[in-house]
Amino acid sequence: MTAHTLIRKGVRLLVNKLPFLTPSRHFKKNLQLTVLALPAILIILIFSYVPMGGIFIAFKNINYTDGILHSPWVGFDNIKFFFTSNDAWLVIRNTLLYNIVFIAVGTFMSVVFAIMLNEVVSRKWLKAYQTVFFFPYFFSWIIVAYMAYSFIGPYGVISTWVSKLGYESFDFYSETWVWPILLTLINIWKGLGYVSIIFYAGILGISQEYFEAAEIDGASKVQVIRTITVPLIMPLITIMTLLSIGKIFYSDFGLFFFVPREVGQLFPVTQVIDTYVYRMLKVSGDIGMSSAVGLFQSVMGLIVVLFSNYVVRKIDDDNKLF
Repeated sequence: MTAHTLIRKGVRLLVNKLPFLTPSRHFKKNLQLTVLALPAILIILIFSYVPMGGIFIAFKNINYTDGILHSPWVGFDNIKFFFTSNDAWLVIRNTLLYNIVFIAVGTFMSVVFAIMLNEVVSRKWLKAYQTVFFFPYFFSWIIVAYMAYSFIGPYGVISTWVSKLGYESFDFYSETWVWPILLTLINIWKGLGYVSIIFYAGILGISQEYFEAAEIDGASKVQVIRTITVPLIMPLITIMTLLSIGKIFYSDFGLFFFVPREVGQLFPVTQVIDTYVYRMLKVSGDIGMSSAVGLFQSVMGLIVVLFSNYVVRKIDDDNKLF
């Protein structure tokens, strides 16, 4: 018996003695799906889990002389600095209120549009409607900002149209009260198609036997929607809402940074945590403070998700996220 054969037998014996080295039947059965999901798993691992190792930066006073590892520890001073600043509670308030409105109005509109796709739209034109409403999701916020400026800018379509009617043109970029409405409408317009497709897929997963039974019983469209469609997609609505709540302390940076065009007069209603941290980092270069605020956002998001899931579990255990 050669040395090569002995090594092969030894390795085979070792693998048989250590079960965790032997691929299970379940793993072999789902190998293709695992390989298919591998790129997404690697992306999440690299961009979501590996950066967690830098959490300690939030508790340091980073300077380029000592480097990240040897910079002095400051404890919670970075977080205290954020909360003692003049604009801290303003940006937290704006972030929470905007996200609450986005979640409530956006979810409602997405569900309504998904039901319309299922009940109203002709199957012949269904793909066309889906494409038209889904297309804005692929626009970058820079493009959306220029599109908005072409409509509401000083020389935009709306100002020109109002001037031709003989009225004084309205300067959207100098009036703060109108921007909560504009930002909500723009956010819903951009994301409506994407979220509604998810709910539409959930509606398609409902067994047709329910709708056929309701039709035999003489139920109207409104009754079918109220008693069959909405209750059966309620678990999906709950999951999507809980996932959105997890990011309630985060804001879409592009929406709040590019669309208002950094007009200082609008900061009281357009400044959120993400844009505030970016501007502070650009001015002061304090990496520790920005990391501390990011850590605060993540921890608060986790707490809100856990609490919301607990409430949902108490109300209806079948609709919980975990």
